[in-house]
Amino acid sequence: MAAPETVDDLTARLAAIRAERGYLLPHHGLMAVAAPDMLDAYAEAYRAMTLTERALTAFEKEFIWLAILVATDENEATHHIAKFYAAGGSDDEARAAVRLVALVRGAAAYGFVSKHWMDHLPWWDGRAELTGARDGIARDYGLEPWLVTLADMTARVCLDQHQALGWAIEDAYRQGAGEDRIANALMLTMFPGSVPRFVRAAEVWLGLIRAGRVDASAPYRAWANLSGQGGFDEAKKGAKA
Repeated sequence: MAAPETVDDLTARLAAIRAERGYLLPHHGLMAVAAPDMLDAYAEAYRAMTLTERALTAFEKEFIWLAILVATDENEATHHIAKFYAAGGSDDEARAAVRLVALVRGAAAYGFVSKHWMDHLPWWDGRAELTGARDGIARDYGLEPWLVTLADMTARVCLDQHQALGWAIEDAYRQGAGEDRIANALMLTMFPGSVPRFVRAAEVWLGLIRAGRVDASAPYRAWANLSGQGGFDEAKKGAKA
């Protein structure tokens, strides 16, 4: 068993985190005291998820982060606001992110009309209305439609809007977002939105590929075609068969 860390060790560990990120939060210190190995694993996962450059540019990633934070009511992660501006974000683009999440939160109104008023408004197409409103935000603020769609998609992950999430993934393909950008955006929801919601989002995407509703590339088709991705319950049923 490793020797327990001294106060100086703990201080140095937290100082290193502050130096890398520019801030500390209370859970960093808690893990440093109670489970330093967990803090190391958490820091590595956070680094890979958030700090590592992948398919999204810094601006694209931070625009999506703003939408995620508003959708999850997360007041602690205000460093992403500073990172958004540092990446070239503007006041109007911040307004766009907030307006987008307001649209996502208001999706129940579109669903109400689709469920109850179709006899009175036979012309109504709830999906088309949602898409038009979302694309209007991109147009009003001069943003790439696929970027607004990715932000829309992540907000819906965090709010458990699975049907609209599937629509957004389909639209992201149609708009040329690219699968790696879609994946990069979805992975950002894992900590603030929760791992279970990220799991469900992956399941929605997997289902779209299996149903042929998106034109997936070979690597993503290989993922979707892999059997046995239903977790413990599926494995348990298989063992009984």
